[in-house]
Amino acid sequence: MPRPTDTASSPACADRADTSERPRGRLFVLSGPSGVGKSTVLEQIRLLVPQLWYSVSATTRKQRPGEVDGVNYHFVTHDQFAELVEQERLLEHAHFAGNRYGTPRDPVEERLAAGEDVLLEIEVQGARQVRAAPGLGAEAVLIFLAPPSFDELARRLVGRGTEDEATRTARLDAARDELAAEPEFDHTVVNTDVKSAAAGLVQLMAESRPGSPVR
Repeated sequence: MPRPTDTASSPACADRADTSERPRGRLFVLSGPSGVGKSTVLEQIRLLVPQLWYSVSATTRKQRPGEVDGVNYHFVTHDQFAELVEQERLLEHAHFAGNRYGTPRDPVEERLAAGEDVLLEIEVQGARQVRAAPGLGAEAVLIFLAPPSFDELARRLVGRGTEDEATRTARLDAARDELAAEPEFDHTVVNTDVKSAAAGLVQLMAESRPGSPVR
């Protein structure tokens, strides 16, 4: 079966042997409602900060046209995902719109210990689990990507055309609940346009420290 913990989205550090004198990396969590544009903004962030390591999530969702296994997601079956959960190989996992999503634990821990900053792009349920995690939760910086308005969010969800009506309705219902979670996050960035949102996120990552006040 696929082993999400064995792959990464950027080249490994040449020397991981001596990390005792390196400051620990910072964990950033990007989340927000379905359809707000998290993946699109993440792609822009990767152009702005190519050295930033981001975690590739595992999911049971079907692969969409243009997506690459191991790059966009690790696509696994429901049985394979259940095995990852049972073996505690996921830092967080969530059930959303009929599919499961999760973050492989080991690569995140290894990168942070090596002094590298890590960016997770996950669902709101998962962000809450990271916040509650012993150790990691206290040091994580949670960033909420918000839409300009709920009407605009609904337009984006319907306009994607990648899901059936039942799935879109479920996503809209979930999005209302997810928008209410914004106060739980350390920072909010409004995705009015992708480039501006990505630039704002990069600035936050450059300036933020765990425990910093909400801006």
